Amino acid sequence: MIHPYAVAAFLLAILPIIATPGASLTLLIQHVTTDGRRRALPVILGTVSGLYAHATLAIAGLSALVMHSSQAFAVVKLLGAAYLVGLGLWTWRSTTLPPPPTLREQPKRTGSVYSQALLANVLNPKAASIYLTLVPQFVQSGRSIGGQILTLATAHALLMAVWLLTWTTLIHRGAHFVRKARFKRAVGKVTAVVLVILGVRAAAT
Repeated sequence: MIHPYAVAAFLLAILPIIATPGASLTLLIQHVTTDGRRRALPVILGTVSGLYAHATLAIAGLSALVMHSSQAFAVVKLLGAAYLVGLGLWTWRSTTLPPPPTLREQPKRTGSVYSQALLANVLNPKAASIYLTLVPQFVQSGRSIGGQILTLATAHALLMAVWLLTWTTLIHRGAHFVRKARFKRAVGKVTAVVLVILGVRAAAT
């Protein structure tokens, strides 16, 4: 087992990263504003699943291989950037074009929201770098490496879930305002721009 102080120090180290607006928060604002707070669950589950995916890769050593190979890292970074840009363009288009009449009364699939959040996290090199640059500083030799990394990943996932749930509550309290069609379109366009910027930034850095 990892020492509780190491877990606390790890959470303090990643708190500024979590507090920095990223794809997960952007997707949360978009879907909760459009369809209500029930859409927060698939976004949170997708984000948490992505964190565990990075933790699993770190345990297996695959993420280390990617980080030490400039070509492999470039491929991962470009895939993540392309996904964010594509998602941003799709979001912009969805705010400017009304859905087909035959689809307006059909409920949206929760799985698609989950997949968006999952891919946005899995294809994010910044998330992978956390488990390659920060996690090794809090892992102690002589103990189960896998157990320690999973413990840190669980703490990371819980902190991320609390952060996104806090935002969900703030958005829900302003529901009377955010339900307005004009506000939804504005949020959709801002979301699209932010996603494109995140994608371009991921490709450029």
